Parts: sequence; C-alpha cells; structure tokens
Amino acid sequence: MQSATPPAEVVIELRKVSTRFGDHVVHTEVDLQVCRAEVFALIGGSGSGKSTLLREMILLQRPNAGTIRVLGVDLQDIADDQALALRRRWGVMFQHGGLFGSLTVKENVGLPLREHTRLDDALIDEIADWKLAITGLKPEVGAQYPAELSGGMMKRASLARALALDPELLFLDEPTAGLDPASAGGVDELVRKLRDTFGLTIVMITHDLDLLWQVADRVAVLGAGKVQGIGSMSELSQIDHPAISMFFAGPRGRAAQAQAGQQTAPAAGRKS
Repeated sequence: MQSATPPAEVVIELRKVSTRFGDHVVHTEVDLQVCRAEVFALIGGSGSGKSTLLREMILLQRPNAGTIRVLGVDLQDIADDQALALRRRWGVMFQHGGLFGSLTVKENVGLPLREHTRLDDALIDEIADWKLAITGLKPEVGAQYPAELSGGMMKRASLARALALDPELLFLDEPTAGLDPASAGGVDELVRKLRDTFGLTIVMITHDLDLLWQVADRVAVLGAGKVQGIGSMSELSQIDHPAISMFFAGPRGRAAQAQAGQQTAPAAGRKS
C-alpha cells in the first residue's frame, strides 16, 4: 500500500489579517497559505489591497489585526535582529525596479552582499556577474547605470539584485508591468526557471493574465476586503463570481486562456 503524499510545507501563513486606513477598510480577516516551491499570485481590482498584503508580508507595514508568519517566524512584534535575519532569507523585486541611479547595475546587485556579508569586493563582483547571467543579462550590462537600461533589462537587473543573497522566498511586484510582449514572455520563462531550478517559493502581484496562466500554481483573488476565491487559473475560471469572472471575461481574458493551452506559442503572440 502506497503511503499518502506528505502535506506541503507552509512558508507563509496569514490568519484573520485585517487592515484599515482611518475609516477605510482594506482587508477583513484574510486567511492565506503559501506552500514551499509554489508560484502563488495575488490578483484583484484596483484598491483590493494586493500591494498592502505584500507590504505586510515583507515587514514594510503592519496589519491592524491578525497574524502573519513567514518562514516560521511570527511578524507580530518581531525584534530588529530577527527581522534582519528574516530579510536575508527573502528577495523583493519592486514594480519600478528600486535600483539606485548613482550605482552601476553590478554595484546595485552587489549591494545586499556588501551590507549583509563579509565577502571581499572581488568575490562580490563575481557573484553579481553570476546573478546577472542567471536573469539573462550580458556581462557588459553590469557596467551600465539604471537610466541606460530598457524596461525589460531594468526588471531583470532588479530581479538579479533580489537573488543576490540566494533567498528561499521571492516577492515579485508586477514583474511584467510596462514591458513589451516579447520582454514579458521572457519574464514568464525566467520565473518558471527560478522555481524549477532553485526550488524558490515565489509570491507575485500581477495584472498580466498570460503570466498567471503560464506560471502561477495557485492564485488568490481579492475583492471587497476578502479572498473571494483561491486555486489554479483553471479552477478559478469555473467559478461564477463577479470578482473572479472579470479576469476570464472579455477578449483579454479569453485570449490569455487560449494562449495557456498553447505552451509552445511564441512570446510575440502575447496579448497586452
């Protein structure tokens, strides 16, 4: 008799998380779990609180109520030294890159290593070159400044910096926003590669339906302050709820769903 499949390891857990700004309620008792080595996406309309939840997961904001545990650590009243140790275990790619304009790309990627390790400069530069290569950037890009990069290159450079400390957990904030179809398709492939090669757990916020269909293992739909549905895109597409069906109706939703059935379709066929 075969043994049962062991339960997936939970690396992020939100219980009864509630958030408000003054009289405006953003979340009401949100419950979520993210498992190790999955690509988990948060989606929802404008103002649904996706970015707020992400900020709460990475210690940039505190909820008004509820608990958040990341990598086994309760974020409520976390001590400074605990927070520092936890931040070393995750990487964040911000929507607009977040690179320092006065530093070269290589210096930006190496910055977390200079802040959190005692490695010498030569080794840090070598690691930075490797991280850039992982994200598909050529070595000469490391000598450029952020202002000299295209949108797609900026996203990849920001991702290389997020990977600098070999994180277990990766947060991506709108990783394909503002990119042309070919560049966005490259990000799809890169996210899959990072998960499959390094076993990363990836949490992302996105409005990109192609990215959701091609990459996300599970998706949580936020609306009216709550999680309105959670599951694979295929599972969600069967749910008749206004907050969910908006992602599957209309030409963009249908095109993305059709594209998902054609895994070998070229990136240039992406719908924006």
